Amino acid sequence: MRFYVFKINRNFINIICILLLTASWIFINTNSPGENLPTFLEGQPIYQAETDEKAMAFTCNVAWGNEFIPKMLDIFEENGVKITFFIEGRWAENYPDLLKLIHSKGHEIGNHGYSHAHHSKLSFDENLNEIKKAEEAIKRIIGVKTELFAPPYGEFGQQTLKATNVLNYKLIMWTIDTIDWKKPGANYIINKVIKNAGNGKIVLMHPTQDTITALPTIIKDLQQKGYKITTVSDLIGDSN
Repeated sequence: MRFYVFKINRNFINIICILLLTASWIFINTNSPGENLPTFLEGQPIYQAETDEKAMAFTCNVAWGNEFIPKMLDIFEENGVKITFFIEGRWAENYPDLLKLIHSKGHEIGNHGYSHAHHSKLSFDENLNEIKKAEEAIKRIIGVKTELFAPPYGEFGQQTLKATNVLNYKLIMWTIDTIDWKKPGANYIINKVIKNAGNGKIVLMHPTQDTITALPTIIKDLQQKGYKITTVSDLIGDSN
């Protein structure tokens, strides 16, 4: 049996590699959904702000819990606190007066999608539609165009990030999850927030009885420690 050894010029190998890389780039760009869309790496979710200021943002996702919202607003007003409320579009249409009340108190209004969908499972177009439909519903009621998006369940995928980038939204997550929707008790929520407090952190909450009970203690403790409790836009603006 004879064995043959072929010597291949190194320059020839380099040329082949370049051709393969070029072909791969053309294939990816011609088969990706949409044209000139930002890549996954160009728009990342925001979990907290990088800031030297002693400040934290409170967020409240609203798709239910109507009976607790007025009391939450009273607590924030009594303590001179403004936060970011992420509003579900469907909820906004069903309860426009409550949305108007939140907005009238000077709180920031964000976008929580239209129908509380699992955005990680949606296509690019479905992500776009959920965000735009909520944006339009909110704007019809209070005249505000939302610019921040908090995905329901904290779920997002590459198509979600592409959609938020195309729409010029920032995708907002959180640093501290109170899991108040599980009804863990006010003491759990108080300890969770206070023990994990820090510059630039974002606290996630919902309108619940446990949250209402916990809020006065949390606010008092943080303010005594010198923290400013503010909106997401104010917080991330300070970090730029």
